[in-house]
Amino acid sequence: MMRYAHIVGWGCYLPDRIVTNDELSTMVDTSDEWIYQRTGIRTRHIAAAEETTATLAFEAAARALKVADLHPSQIDLVIVATSTPEFMFPSTACKVQDYLGASRAGAFDLSAACSGFVYALQMASQAIATGSIRHAVVIGSETMSRVIDWQDRGTCVLFGDGAGAVVLSGSSVPGGVMATTLRSDGSGADLLSLPALYHNPVPIAGAEFSSNGHHKNIVDMDGRQVYRFATNVIASSVQDVIRQADLTIDDIALIIPHQANTRIIEAAAKKLKLPMEKFYLNVEHNGNTSAASIPLALCDAVRDGRLRPDDNVIFVGFGGGLTWGASVVKWDVTPPEVSFAAHEWRRVRYIMARGRSRVRRWQRRVEAAVAHPSRKDEDSAD
Repeated sequence: MMRYAHIVGWGCYLPDRIVTNDELSTMVDTSDEWIYQRTGIRTRHIAAAEETTATLAFEAAARALKVADLHPSQIDLVIVATSTPEFMFPSTACKVQDYLGASRAGAFDLSAACSGFVYALQMASQAIATGSIRHAVVIGSETMSRVIDWQDRGTCVLFGDGAGAVVLSGSSVPGGVMATTLRSDGSGADLLSLPALYHNPVPIAGAEFSSNGHHKNIVDMDGRQVYRFATNVIASSVQDVIRQADLTIDDIALIIPHQANTRIIEAAAKKLKLPMEKFYLNVEHNGNTSAASIPLALCDAVRDGRLRPDDNVIFVGFGGGLTWGASVVKWDVTPPEVSFAAHEWRRVRYIMARGRSRVRRWQRRVEAAVAHPSRKDEDSAD
């Protein structure tokens, strides 16, 4: 039986701290007018010291599960699309799985920069289509504020922090994720990059192998080249995915692009000969949140009543790699009513999940201590 991956829940989370253009003008040589005219951005959210990519992702995922009315134990897969993980491993997704108490879920991170959410959506929808899973949580989460040079006005004015998530569920009813196109071009890798830092000496390889050559873990971007790339691939991705879904542009109710900046989206709209009303934008308030931008915009579009049952919506992303892609989704869900009692019980369950996690860590330490005597005890035994 054919299975279709439907979006049945969505949620987002933005840090409380809001940084305005005027505030940035006290840090670098810029102004509200300069930033807004070039980007369409007025404000962006910045994570607090105690917030991480994983905690932002958890908050968004918990809200999405609330809308879907699913228990975390029903989730089979958690994917986090991010360019700003706390660790190379464990994955951010594993930390989110633990926070949620999704005890039966596999979990992994996906790195495709600002295209990450579209890539992750395709991975999860294909897993559902093959029958290997039934329910998945797909999250885009970023703390971009921690990987930008706050003295570089070309990049620090662009980015913000946040997370958005959707829940995908399998169904025999046609709809959901209808078609996806994914593309890449590694020859443009140097146009938009975020280096990883490795400065550990490798004695067996010689002193020259003490570093990977990168000195700063900050975003580096060739703005003009990225602008040209983005305007071209938005248009081509939309055309390709519509063709794959056997639809026409008139069948599309809304296009939700990666929220890089307003000028890029305006230029793409001209290439497609579409009015800007066909595109949903919230970049003015959130800035560029990389992999989180599409699900964050989706949440706002639903809130604003821009999507109704049976609407066809396109998600289109583009970013470092270079990567780009688009998905056509049939929006065919009305969120269920969730009682106050059910909401509170969910909150208690997440607290209990954190408690279970602490108990497991404590058990491991006890078991390790019992199974392996301390070095001091081993030495005395000799």
